[in-house]
Amino acid sequence: MKSLCRLVLPLSLLLLSPFVHAADFVLESVDIHEGDRISIRHAYAELGCNGGNLAPMLMWRNPPAGTRSFAVTVQDLDAPGGNGAWNWIVVNLPAATTELKEGAAGLPAGAVQTRNDYGRPGYGGPCSLPGKTHRYEFSVWALKSDKLKIDAKANAALAAFMIKGNALGQAKITATYSR
Repeated sequence: MKSLCRLVLPLSLLLLSPFVHAADFVLESVDIHEGDRISIRHAYAELGCNGGNLAPMLMWRNPPAGTRSFAVTVQDLDAPGGNGAWNWIVVNLPAATTELKEGAAGLPAGAVQTRNDYGRPGYGGPCSLPGKTHRYEFSVWALKSDKLKIDAKANAALAAFMIKGNALGQAKITATYSR
């Protein structure tokens, strides 16, 4: 029995090693970094904010097995109301997608930007209340479905609900903004 345990333990460790050493799903950017302040070039350009309203470049790697598409979201975690505010939602990014260029230039065919909480499709940069520092969570979501059945008229709450209901994994960067 003792010799069987000596054989089974190393063999089971060998079989499990691909899972133990699997790389984490990671989101990176040259424009934003964990815990840092978001540049004015990526802040909103209305409602008293004077930013460039340019979506930051985002790139990701090591999505979970079974990923069939991606979604990208930006949420103001500290917006009034208790549920945060959605600044950007992009869905139906093909599984081969690994990055979004600055300004969301050249989105892949079929990608959809739904309405944000500013009421418009597309990116709406940070615009926190004066004197308050807000946290903004930039996320890429690995989804189990090829396509979410929503269009650019969908509101942010519906899009977020559908994303979370189809999520296999999430990678994120949380950065701050204040004015």
